[in-house]
This record gives sequence, structure tokens and C-alpha cells, in this order.
Amino acid sequence: MTTTTTTTTPTATAGATAALSASATDPVARKARATSRRPRLGPVPVLWLALLATPLAAGANAPVLILPDMARSLGVSGSTATWLVASYAWAMAVGTPLLAGLLRRRGLRAALRVAGALLVGGTLLVGASPWLPLTLTGRAAQAAGGAGLAAVAMSLAGSARRMGVISAGFGILGASGPLLGAQLAHSVSWRLSLSVSVIAVLAVPVVSRYATTPAGSAGSAGVETAPQGRFDVRGAALLTAFATALVLLPHAPAAALGSSVVAATLLALHVRRRPDGFVPAALIRKPLFLGSALLALALSGSYFTLLFSVPRLLTDRADWDAGTAGTGQLVALLTGSALSWLLAAASARMSRVAVRSVLVGVGAAAAAIAVFASWGPLLLVATVGGIFAATGANAVLSMHAASSAPDPQRPTAIGLFALCYQLGGAFGPAIATALVLAA
Repeated sequence: MTTTTTTTTPTATAGATAALSASATDPVARKARATSRRPRLGPVPVLWLALLATPLAAGANAPVLILPDMARSLGVSGSTATWLVASYAWAMAVGTPLLAGLLRRRGLRAALRVAGALLVGGTLLVGASPWLPLTLTGRAAQAAGGAGLAAVAMSLAGSARRMGVISAGFGILGASGPLLGAQLAHSVSWRLSLSVSVIAVLAVPVVSRYATTPAGSAGSAGVETAPQGRFDVRGAALLTAFATALVLLPHAPAAALGSSVVAATLLALHVRRRPDGFVPAALIRKPLFLGSALLALALSGSYFTLLFSVPRLLTDRADWDAGTAGTGQLVALLTGSALSWLLAAASARMSRVAVRSVLVGVGAAAAAIAVFASWGPLLLVATVGGIFAATGANAVLSMHAASSAPDPQRPTAIGLFALCYQLGGAFGPAIATALVLAA
């Protein structure tokens, strides 16, 4: 019998010991071992994403029925108090792409921290401020923070079905916002009504736990990313200026139109000079992204026009009193929001052409009904169709827009898409005023 003896030389032993010692002290090796021991997490549960995103809608609509109370408390006129609504809409519009850019560059945790701090800080300011300018600042901070959290949630949705839950939640809480705001104002204070969006921060710690997988993967949270070169300050500023001018277009048409043309020209020139900057040139040149974003803008504008017009049409054409019209519209909004989730759930089995045909068809039918109908229930059907098309577009077309971008740019695609959708919310009330409310 032959015995094989393995001899370990002192040099080999010393080398192995040194390697083990280096491995124990090397921070990269320690991080790798810690990562390997960390349990892998799946997609963020969609209800937590809904809680992160949807309180923004309730906060946006909470002041609708209590503007006179707010005006008296702050010692200003009712028309001046409407800036509390306009400042929120403006900050939502400009905050979404900015916070989405932060998500793209610095990762999930940084975006959650900044957005959460803005939301909490703005809420504290609204709760304590005795002056309108300071209250406006608080509302703007609330909206920017809430928009950032919504951008994170939309980026993590990963599928149209999960995005449908978030969009339906937007519609439901947006529809319930005015009534919720009025009840809180009458029971406690209008300041509490303006603070409902802060409950979104309850989801921040849970969502932050999922910052373990690569950014852009379906349902992933995104790691803390390394800096991606110098931040494009000029591109972010020009996009903010352009969005600001568009939001102000209904309030000061001449000045805002000129400003928007100048800002758009400067932004286009900047994108040519820096195609990989804050607004990626490759993204905005893609027909899938542009088609999705512009269709969402049109359907959102149509819905918000109906939202402000239908109560007046119910009173003028169907002789409904204000209470009946408000109740009927609330039921219609809740119904349309719930139905939009069915489209989002079914969209995975439908072609893009089929989905867009449904959205355009229902949206156009809703607008046509609102123009010609005089029977109350039919006007409510128009409301159902309007919110169905808008929230369905937000759910499905946002996924189309995101799919047109490479993984690192998906948060940017979501942010720019959401900006277009929210611009519809800025244009709709102005269109309703011009066509219906001022008549």
C-alpha cells in the first residue's frame, strides 16, 4: 500500500495566513462577505409603494372646498388664497424630474431622505406659519417632497399591473381629497387638512430596506450609486424654468408664453451641447417616449377640464343642486379610478396599439359626451371615462415611457413623463374656466 503525503511548506502556510489576514482586514472583502450574508429582497410590496405615492393626490385637492376659511385665517382675499393651490401644482411639476434626477444619480436612499425631509419640513411650516408667503413656501416643499416620493414609487413599480394600483390610488385619494379636507378643517383645522400628505413618510423606512438590487430592474429599489460625473446644473435649471413657465401659462398667458419659448430654446441648445445631461437627448428623441408622454398630457388635460366643468354642467343642464352634483361626481371618480386598474392589469396581454386605442377612444368619447349631453347620469359617465383614460394612461404609458430608456435613465424617463402628466393638471382648470366656468 502506498501512502501519499502532502507537504505544506512554510511559505505556502504563510501565504495562506497572509491572504486570510488581508481578507479579514480588507474593507472591500468585508463588504462582499456582508453582502453575501444579507438576505435578498424581492420587489417592494405594491401597497407600500401606493402609501409612498398616493397621499400626494389627497394633499393636492384638500384645499378645494376650504379656500375661504384659509383666506380668512391668513387675512387675504379668496383669489390670493388660490396661490396655495397653484404653488402646490408648480412644485409638483418641477419637483418630479428634479427628485427623479437625484434618484438616478444618488440612488434610492438619498432620494427618499431628501423627499421625506422636504415633505416633513414643509408640513411643519404649514402647521406653524401665520403668513401667506411662509405658508406658500411650506406648500411648495410639501409638494416637491411628495412628488419625489411618487417618482420613487413609480420607478419601483416595475409593471403596468403594479403601476395600476398606484394610479388607481392617485385617482381615489384625489377624488376624496376635497371632502377629506373639508371634514378635517371643520373638525380640527384647515392646517391639518393641508398636512394629510405627510402620512407618506410612514412608507419611507420600509421602502428604504429594499435598496439592495441594481437600479432599473423590475421592482428593484436601486443601490446607492456612485456619482455619474459633474451634475448638469444648467440643464436642471433650464428644465425648471421651462416647466415653471408652462405652469404659469393659464395665469399670465403673454408673459408665460414668451418665457416658455425662450426657456425651451435655451434648453434645446443645451441638450445639443450636453446630450447626456439632466435631459438625455437619446431619450427625448425616441418616438415611444414622446408619444407616451404627449398622449398622457392630452388625456390628463382633458380629465382635469372635465373635473372642473362637470359640476357646473350638472347644475346648468340637468338642474342638479350642488350637493347632488358633488356626490355624483365623487362616485364617478371613484368608479373610474377603480376601473383603470383593470386596464392596467390587462395591458400585459394587449399590444401597445390596442392599449392606446382604448385610451384615446374612451378619452375622446368622454369629451364628446361632456360637450353634447344634458342628462345628468350621462355627464357622470363622461367623468368616469375621463378619469379612466387619464389614470389608465398614467399606469400603462408610464411603463411604455420607462421601457424606452436604458436602465440607468429609467428614473429620468419616469420623472419627465410625470412632468407631462402634471402639466395637464395645470392646463385643465384654465380650459374649464375659459369654456364653461366663465360663461
